[in-house]
Amino acid sequence: MAAKKVAIIGAGISGILACKHALEKGFDPVVFEARSCVGGVWCSTIDSTRLQTPKEYFKFSDFAWPDSVAEAFPDHSQVLDYVRSYAVRFEVVPRIRFGSKVTALDYCLSSDGDDGGGDWRLWGGSGEAFSCKGKWKVVVENVLQPLQPPMVYEMDFVILCIGKFSDVPNIPDFSPSTRALFNGEVLHSMNYAAMEKIQAAKFTENKRVVVVGFQKSAVDTAAEIAKNNGPRHPCTLLFRRVHWAGSEDMVKFTFKNLTRFSELMVHKPEEGLILWFLALILSPLRWIFSKLVECYLRWIYPLNKYNMVPEHSFLKQICSCMFMILPRDFYSRVREGSLLLRKSNVVGFYEKGLVLDGGTSHLETDVVIFATGYKSDEKIAGIFSSLEFKKCITGSSAPFYRECIHPRIPQLAILGYSESPATLFTFEMRSKWLAHFLAGKFRLPPVVEMEANVRRWEANARRYSRENYKRACVGVMLQLHCNDEICRDIGSNPKRKNWFFSEMFSPYHPSDYADL
Repeated sequence: MAAKKVAIIGAGISGILACKHALEKGFDPVVFEARSCVGGVWCSTIDSTRLQTPKEYFKFSDFAWPDSVAEAFPDHSQVLDYVRSYAVRFEVVPRIRFGSKVTALDYCLSSDGDDGGGDWRLWGGSGEAFSCKGKWKVVVENVLQPLQPPMVYEMDFVILCIGKFSDVPNIPDFSPSTRALFNGEVLHSMNYAAMEKIQAAKFTENKRVVVVGFQKSAVDTAAEIAKNNGPRHPCTLLFRRVHWAGSEDMVKFTFKNLTRFSELMVHKPEEGLILWFLALILSPLRWIFSKLVECYLRWIYPLNKYNMVPEHSFLKQICSCMFMILPRDFYSRVREGSLLLRKSNVVGFYEKGLVLDGGTSHLETDVVIFATGYKSDEKIAGIFSSLEFKKCITGSSAPFYRECIHPRIPQLAILGYSESPATLFTFEMRSKWLAHFLAGKFRLPPVVEMEANVRRWEANARRYSRENYKRACVGVMLQLHCNDEICRDIGSNPKRKNWFFSEMFSPYHPSDYADL
């Protein structure tokens, strides 16, 4: 029988992991990467970016951080070096075709196939990774020679590792006529991050800059510009809603308490009566923890002084994957006047800047940087030729099965989409699961069962995140529960500790799953 062809799209962290584990199972994957580097978004990020996760949780299970990295939260260059070293160590780099941009994926049924994959009772017709009923045609463009006709590769399985935070920026929709009024520069934080350090500094030098947003990219960008320009040309951070942001010490403490015991406080999909009752009686502990964190953050940061106390709870924000670490000098910049904080709503532009608060106020500026996130679902949907598969992504809010398989899209997995407190840990667990699946270790349940499963996960996540629900972070408070499901699927013991006390009250690390 001919060897099965596996395509991996993207050479970020999830793509590297997918390739490494596929190689270990005897496959010969091809990795298509549009850029000229390994590491995904870590290849182009602003100079002040640091890990949001302690490095003992953001590490490969079988590849330690070098001794030269002493910091608990390494900076972006250290992360990139670490990821590249991993790719070299496990011989992933020779499998990567750099400058190869995948522009389309087209699923083609064989001549004796069915009318369509959407009505099959089993995923792909068999519940297995590979099917005789169809193949993927991968259309690849040479980035360095765009005038050449694209190449088309026929693949048995595709692993989509294009990530969430790149390529398709989410920018507020202003009318072209309103935008044309503004005489200054408008860009997304993605474009700013792509600049070299010196280029970025010169771009904002001696200019009034407004950064719109209050997630990680926004506060990092604003803090960096404030540091470069100083009080003479302060940077304004403009946002609609304040979010909780913590210190490195608080994040380290939080990670040490992500244990099986802490997960007993959280309801789970398909939980039995005992687990339901435990979650009910332990839920006050979850509330107490949230309030203690809020009090701590008010104590270490001048939140009341600058009217930066969020209206929502810390716990609700965690459930929506919106927590971040503030840059170390953030409020120092605010105190010295190089960083201005303003809560307002942007409604449009005028000649000298932005129109705010329903048109009642104006803000003069030279540069506007929108750090307002990305359209991740549109990015994934856009790669499919089939309208049916596009609708599978954009027409539903349900998460993916095991956070990487869509029940209605055969012979394809999506890695690097799910969010969690430790993304590398999450990506590696799904990569291990997927490698076992490709090797035929287990089959997927029928399509209707997978759809019922993801609906239960959605309902469970909405219980906590409510209007801030995101399909990508349904397991954010149940990381060990998700890992247990993966272990059971591949026939491994989910209990990885040596004795009961450590199993219940010690945090899990990637190295606990090294032999999975």
